[in-house]
Amino acid sequence: MTAGGDVASAGLHARDSRPRLLLDRVLLVTSLMALLIPIAALVVLFGDVLSDALPRLSWDFVKGYPSRFPELAGVLPALIGTLCLMLVTAVLAIPAGIAAAIYLEEYAGASRFARIIEINIANLAGVPSIIYGLLGLELFVRVMKFERSLLAGGATLALLLLPMIILSSREALRTVPPSVREAAYALGAGKWRCLRQVVLPMCMPGLLTGVILSMARAIGETAPLITIGALTYVAFLPDSVFSAFTALPIQIFNWVSRPQPEFHANAAAGIVVLLVVMLTLNAVAIRLRMKLQRQIYW
Repeated sequence: MTAGGDVASAGLHARDSRPRLLLDRVLLVTSLMALLIPIAALVVLFGDVLSDALPRLSWDFVKGYPSRFPELAGVLPALIGTLCLMLVTAVLAIPAGIAAAIYLEEYAGASRFARIIEINIANLAGVPSIIYGLLGLELFVRVMKFERSLLAGGATLALLLLPMIILSSREALRTVPPSVREAAYALGAGKWRCLRQVVLPMCMPGLLTGVILSMARAIGETAPLITIGALTYVAFLPDSVFSAFTALPIQIFNWVSRPQPEFHANAAAGIVVLLVVMLTLNAVAIRLRMKLQRQIYW
């Protein structure tokens, strides 16, 4: 009786497991399709852009200045403007965002003031970028008199990135176990020394991941820059943070809006240059993150 009962139980268990196995396979196939379809669409789009861009991609295009003749037009002012804009944005947004995350996570506690700030930061992370452009236009261009300069553009993009950097930095700080903090306190370290010498080095890879994602979004933003009045035709390089500027997304937008097919080829070449710049900056940041990870775990 016992052996028969075991056999019946095994058969019942096998029948019960079949729907679960089928469901697992369906979820696996669905997940693979959800991954492969966007990747395939991205590859097709990039291949189409690259085929249009190849006739114009050259060092003359990279080193050239804008021109009303499409065969003579280049992206040097837009390229230098993009790099300078990202530098200004990083200087303004990254220290402020990480400092705010440290305060909210380590010092503010569960106070009512901290909860109000957290709610507002979460809401600001979902605000459309053009709203930040309008805010930058009123605050930095008109009130603070930065005019239509690199500083105004960098400050506007810094406002756009701050919620993302704060949220991602707080998540990175939470990855450090409380036992690590308690061990540092037991050895006589104060709160700031524990943060500076223990917590921040351990969560630095996570912090850099949030910064990388934020800067990747900023480098392709167009709406805020158009709103604050970034120029679409610049025949000079910026020489200070108060210089007028353009950026690669603005230059690409300008070429796309023209009716001539030759300018559309220039726009495709500009997209490729923008992707190369973005991937290069991300690769440098990811390399730095991997180096920090090795230092932590080895």
